Amino acid sequence: MAEAADDSDNFCYRHPSRQSFVLCQRCGRTICAECQTQASVGVHCPECVREARQRAPKRKPAIVTAFRPSSNKPVVTYSIIALCVLVYVAQFVSGGLVYQLLAYAPELTAIQPWRMITAAFVHSPFALARPTSLLHIAFNMYSLFIFGPILEHLLGRARFLALYLISAFGGSVAVLLLMSNVVVVGASGAIFGLLGAFFIIQRRLGGNNVQLLVVIGINLVLGFLIPNVAWQAHLGGLIAGGAVAFVYLQTRRPNQLRWQIGLVGAIVAALAAVTIVAAG
Repeated sequence: MAEAADDSDNFCYRHPSRQSFVLCQRCGRTICAECQTQASVGVHCPECVREARQRAPKRKPAIVTAFRPSSNKPVVTYSIIALCVLVYVAQFVSGGLVYQLLAYAPELTAIQPWRMITAAFVHSPFALARPTSLLHIAFNMYSLFIFGPILEHLLGRARFLALYLISAFGGSVAVLLLMSNVVVVGASGAIFGLLGAFFIIQRRLGGNNVQLLVVIGINLVLGFLIPNVAWQAHLGGLIAGGAVAFVYLQTRRPNQLRWQIGLVGAIVAALAAVTIVAAG
């Protein structure tokens, strides 16, 4: 503890005209009321406060350091949204040609397997007879706008893009296994993959995911109740996204990068193997 100063020193060292009898707990200098910063014990002068802050270790929020590296701007999320909107406009301008070229039908899997991914960027075309088709792209893009930046910030751009595409692939694989003679489009499978990943990650970080679980449950149930909704794609995307997120969580350390790439590659290989067998 600092010793009391002499009467001749009972003036603030920063403001010599201001008399004070309060000493800095660290250096013992006299400080006036303006220069005092309350500490756990006593008060500190501005210089001691500044020195303590400089020595303190820089800490990032735990939610940011959960993965490497974090992305400050959700470039991938906004790019996906922009691409979906451009494709939607192209569908209208081309008179349905873009829809026919990119939509996914299980019967085309063997000859045009890329449709299992491109379908995630296509949405129900607008028609005067079905103006509610606008809700398809609007709801998906709104969901991506809400959850995409959060996950991209947590995972980084490359991991987030991989998560999105693998989830879309998983949704198409589920359609291949569980549906036939249908044509499916939309980012719903990928969106459910993001929801599944967010649930897994938030649960590991200790967040409250009850509301998210309710949202996922409601959307899955609606997929069964509302006609012309591919609940199979929702389920497949949810499982694939959850699996990728689980791998990310288990391989977060820098020395586990090869394991992470290998395990994510194994998920893709498994989905591809199922596709080959089911389409054969």
